[in-house]
Formats: sequence, C-alpha cells, structure tokens
Amino acid sequence: MNEFVCRNNRKRCSKTAEALKKRGFAAYVASSCEEAVALVRSLISPGEKIAAGGSVSLEESGVGALMRSGEYEFIDRSKAADRAQAEQLMREAFFCDTYFCSANAVTEDGVVYNVDGNANRVAAIAYGPKSVIMVVGRNKIVKDLDEAVARVKRIAAPVNADRLSCETYCAKAGECVSLKEKTAGMTDGCGSDARICCDYLVLANQRHKGRIKVILVDEVLGY
Repeated sequence: MNEFVCRNNRKRCSKTAEALKKRGFAAYVASSCEEAVALVRSLISPGEKIAAGGSVSLEESGVGALMRSGEYEFIDRSKAADRAQAEQLMREAFFCDTYFCSANAVTEDGVVYNVDGNANRVAAIAYGPKSVIMVVGRNKIVKDLDEAVARVKRIAAPVNADRLSCETYCAKAGECVSLKEKTAGMTDGCGSDARICCDYLVLANQRHKGRIKVILVDEVLGY
C-alpha cells in the first residue's frame, strides 16, 4: 500500500482512539494483527474466564486462536451440543471476566455502534462482564452515526446474513430493503423471521471508565 495512504490510515485510527478516550473508553491503536494479539495478552491474565460474541474480526486477527489456546477458561458456545446449551453458555458469558467482540462501526468522534440478532452480544457489551475488549479493523471507522447506520445496512448485515444463510432480503439483494425508501431510519428493515438486525446499541459515553477497551487495528478485519 502507498506510504501516504498508510500514514493517513494511521492518523485516522489515532484520531478515533483519542475521541474514544474522551468518552471514557480505553482505546489503543495496533499497527497489525500480531500487535493486536500481543496487546490483548497484556490486557488479560492467564486463567481468566472469557467469552465472545460471534465475530469474524476476532478470527481474522488471531485473537480467536488466542482465546482457544488453553491459557484461559473460555466459554465456547461453538462447542454446545444443542441450542439449549448454547443459550445457557450465552447467559454464563454475563459473569465472565472479559468479553470479546468487535463493533459494526466506530465513529471518528468516538461513538461505538452495534446491531444484533439475538441481543446476547449487545447485552453483554452494555452490562455484565467485568471487562469488554473490542477488536476493530480500520474499515469500520466511519464519519458519524448516520454513516454507521448506512454501513450496517449496506455492508455488515447483507454479508453476515449471507454468511449465516439467512433467508432475508439483504442476503439476496446485497443491501437492506429499507434503502429503497428515501429515508431509511436506523431500525427500518425487513419483516423476515431470519432478520439479524433486531437490537441496536449506541455507546456514547462510559460511566465506568475503561471497562470497554477498543483496539483499533490498522488492517481490514471482518464485515
């Protein structure tokens, strides 16, 4: 990549990290996935009880492999025998030491935006686990909340719905059905039972300073 583009990407990550700090988040910039994994290691202790929301970013960054390394007590819902056990593990995640996830978007002025289908991820981010670590690629940094909403409707939701084989309009068309209207509000969408955009969480400020830690990785990660 051109050195000037790289330099501009790093500036944007740094600017966003500073905005996050002003809102009470702990924020870090990692120049690579390897650096992000090393940073995660420094933020948690061996033997901690950890859990995670479904996240392509965690897998692509190498953090997913770290979680499964055996160094930590990982509540791994992918190992569940059935749906009932998976739901039980999702509830156990509320009592873990550290919860891992990504974000659907982070605005340049430090607002974190997430949209969920089952609500287990947004619920755990908002309250429960002692600490939350978000691993976020630079591709998820947006100008403002309007752009964050549009990003989910045009990128995150369609791609994830396709990945999960959901029978939704966005999985087939590549964008949310609400974009056919002139004004597509945050919560507008399809009426499918398979809809994955059901619960919305906008993190504007952190009363418990540093509970949520955002690692902005200067690489493209996830959707």
